[in-house]
Amino acid sequence: MNALHRGWAWVKEHLVLTLGLLVLAYMYVPNVVVALMSFNDASESRNLYRFQSFTWDNWLNPCAPAGMCESVLRSIEIGLLATVVATTLGTLAAFALVRHRFRGRGGMNLVLFLPMASPEIVMGSSLLALFVASGFGGKLGFWTILIAHVMFCLSFVVVTVKSRLGGLDASLEQAAADLYATEFQTFWRVTLPLVMPGILGAALLSFSLSFDDFIITNLNAGQTVTFPMYVWGAAQRGVPMQVNVVGTVMFVVAVAVVLVGEAGARRRRRLLEAA
Repeated sequence: MNALHRGWAWVKEHLVLTLGLLVLAYMYVPNVVVALMSFNDASESRNLYRFQSFTWDNWLNPCAPAGMCESVLRSIEIGLLATVVATTLGTLAAFALVRHRFRGRGGMNLVLFLPMASPEIVMGSSLLALFVASGFGGKLGFWTILIAHVMFCLSFVVVTVKSRLGGLDASLEQAAADLYATEFQTFWRVTLPLVMPGILGAALLSFSLSFDDFIITNLNAGQTVTFPMYVWGAAQRGVPMQVNVVGTVMFVVAVAVVLVGEAGARRRRRLLEAA
């Protein structure tokens, strides 16, 4: 009985940790499978997710499948442009909504939230109808994809930056004003550094959403092929293993960015504590 009690006490004490580890394992097992399959030689089998034999060829020749690298570069280009535009506009909108009172502010909050709540098929078809009605029906391509991505990334940027601004300590800006800092100096030296983690988080989220999007892109792409569309098309005849190479690289880069950001934040905290 004592052993049973000790075992039950251990389970209760470590329950949250155990559940957290199980959730993390559930989330990251697909990434491990993708990384494993990037070394799979499945050229002789249509069952692409049965490991045949180990090979380096997928990593040594990532652009072997025709058109794949072009689609990846196109997705990266659209993602970066959409991130810059959406982050800039979304940050300005977040500051306006948090720091200013104006007529229609509540309605603006609702309008900005709607793209997040609407199904992608609804937003994609609505944008397609807009482009066709505006005379761009025969010119669907890179620019219509970019406009569509900015549209749905904008809401996520506003919500992310707003949450950061809402938790900002106003006394810090008041202290800067008490020390005779101008409005610009206060913004540049106090407000912006404090809000920057939220802005960077919104930018990373925007790029991920843009690079990953298929439904909205497919409706507004015309003849332009992005990486998700390439994967969908290749699935009809057998997805090349190099797709897993791209997925592994993107995952490693995302993890590296998060780790570098966390390391920088810890270093700044140590410097502040030492000071």
